[in-house]
Formats: sequence, C-alpha cells, structure tokens
Amino acid sequence: MTPIPFSQLLSRFIRSTKRSTKPIRCFLPFLTAALILVGFTPIEARSPRRLVKAAPKPDAALLEQYRWKLFNPTDGRFTILMPGKPKVTVQTQKTFMGEINLQVFVAQPPKQDVAYVVAFNDFPDSYGQMADPEEVLKNAQDTALKTTQSSLLNHRSIRSSNGHPGREIEYINAGGKITKNRMYFAEGRLYQVMVVTTKRQKQFLTKSIAGYLNSFNVVLKK
Repeated sequence: MTPIPFSQLLSRFIRSTKRSTKPIRCFLPFLTAALILVGFTPIEARSPRRLVKAAPKPDAALLEQYRWKLFNPTDGRFTILMPGKPKVTVQTQKTFMGEINLQVFVAQPPKQDVAYVVAFNDFPDSYGQMADPEEVLKNAQDTALKTTQSSLLNHRSIRSSNGHPGREIEYINAGGKITKNRMYFAEGRLYQVMVVTTKRQKQFLTKSIAGYLNSFNVVLKK
C-alpha cells in the first residue's frame, strides 16, 4: 500500500468536515468564548412608542462547547489551547522505515472559516535517534508544499519552549487557503501545529492565531 502524505490526509479531512458548515457571515476575532457567537447591537428607537427588538441571546451550551481551554492528549506529550474539544483521527501508514502512526486533532469554531490543527507522528526508534532534525523539518516543509500545491510565503527557524528545533512556514494554495504551520522535532516525534484559514478571515484572527501557536508546549518523556 502506498503511504498517503500527511498534508494530503489533512486536506481531505478538512474538506470533509467543512461540508456541513453554513456560509460564513460574521468575520470577527475571538480570544474568549464570549466572542465566538456574535449578536446584533440593538438599534436605538427614534420614537419612544416604537418597540426595539432585543438582541438574540447566544446559546450558552454552544459557547461552553467552543470555549478556549487547555488540551492535553491521552499520552500527555503536549499541551495547547484549543477552542473546544478537537476531533481526533488516527491512521497507521506503512513506510520503508516500518509502520508510522499519525494522529490529527482538529478544532473548528462555528461561524468562522478556520481550522486549528495539531498533528504528530512517531518515527521508529532507530531513525528518530539518528535523524538530523533540520533534514526532517526540511522534508516536512517540502512535502507540505508539494502535496497541497502551495506557494511558500514565509519561513523561519524556531525553537520549542524547552529548546527543541523547529521551523515555522506559511503558505497559500491555489484556492486561497492560507496555512501557518509550526513544526517541531522532539524525541523522535514530528509535531505540526497549524492554522488553516482564508486571507479574508485571517485579518480578523491575528491575536487568536498567535495565541494558539504560542500556547503549544512539548512535554518531555519521564
């Protein structure tokens, strides 16, 4: 069986989860759950006799469901702030190095054309110990650009909060989707922390995107 590149799997997953969403009408930033659902500001009546329609109240259950909170996966190897509980997919890929398990976590707030994604895969111990981190990161970058048919906008070298090597890349595909991806290679595992959105939506999510990406922490093995 020919292994499917991670970026292609992610692209398929995001398209499938977006099929049921309604057209985006509100383009507003959010840092707290209170801003996820946007009500209408009441219009002051010109006549005291004129009734003013009250602003619709946001659904408290929905607000709580997509409230930003700290997420920690089952194995406890990383922490990150995410808007609600992410959907999880797991797939095993056969490669020349052996079987590689890929896990993807995706959170998509309502009324916003954006997906917050964390993905990781563990390399076999022998490869993980010998691999050059910069080579792993460069290969991951090249694969992401190739499989999504995207153009690179920006890239820079980064480090995780506990010193693991990483790379931040930003790219755009032919359909106008922009991905900001921070990749880290730590203890034989490749992490990819991503935000996938549109150019129009991105301008309203600057603080949310930065806060999300900056909240990611690798938890070292005990």
